[in-house]
Amino acid sequence: MPDPGCPIPYPLPMLTRLTGILESVDDALTITVGAFAIRAEAPRYLLDRLAESDAVGGDITLHTRADLESHNQGTSFTPRLIAFATPDERRFFEIFTSVKGLGAKRALRALAIEPAHVAAAVVAKDAKALQQLPEIGKRLAETVIAELSGKVDRFAIDIAMDGVGIGGAPRASSAIEPSRLPPAAEEAVAALLALGETRVDAERKIGVALSKAGGDADTQSLIDAVYGSVR
Repeated sequence: MPDPGCPIPYPLPMLTRLTGILESVDDALTITVGAFAIRAEAPRYLLDRLAESDAVGGDITLHTRADLESHNQGTSFTPRLIAFATPDERRFFEIFTSVKGLGAKRALRALAIEPAHVAAAVVAKDAKALQQLPEIGKRLAETVIAELSGKVDRFAIDIAMDGVGIGGAPRASSAIEPSRLPPAAEEAVAALLALGETRVDAERKIGVALSKAGGDADTQSLIDAVYGSVR
């Protein structure tokens, strides 16, 4: 029976969120919660992000999921707790690992950059960019594009339109702010608003179109991209 005074949900694999003190960052995260020290794996980009920040020693909230790693042809299993900074990052991981041949262990190493950059490469069908990721070869890159096409568009619009891709800066911006859209994209958003789209939907669709067409695309090209392929 669990200790009634235990501050951690029981059993451990049912954890979906935890808040504690980030004790250390190495090949995983160690978070102190009350009298317990919890070790959680995380995607490479998150480990790097936290290691480069002043987060160690401070309070942190992480969103988690539990996986079971199979051994000996499924006769034994090892539990794995995986941590993410946001529910959206966790959701991206769940979609990413739905690709055949891309299990959780491999995906943790492959995600050396923020999900938005990976999603942008999928949207652009850029297999060469995906091959720059650890664990991703030519065949798997093509499989990722084929299986995730249309499933990760909303994650791609989190990239600021600064021309930086997988081979550039490791961090994506948190969102595309209207003031940061190129002038042609602003005009395209206005056109979609005039056609009855909400601002949120218009900016989302133009953001996806920009990921596909590039930041120097003209207004008409962006509108054509929206109504030709963006749902």
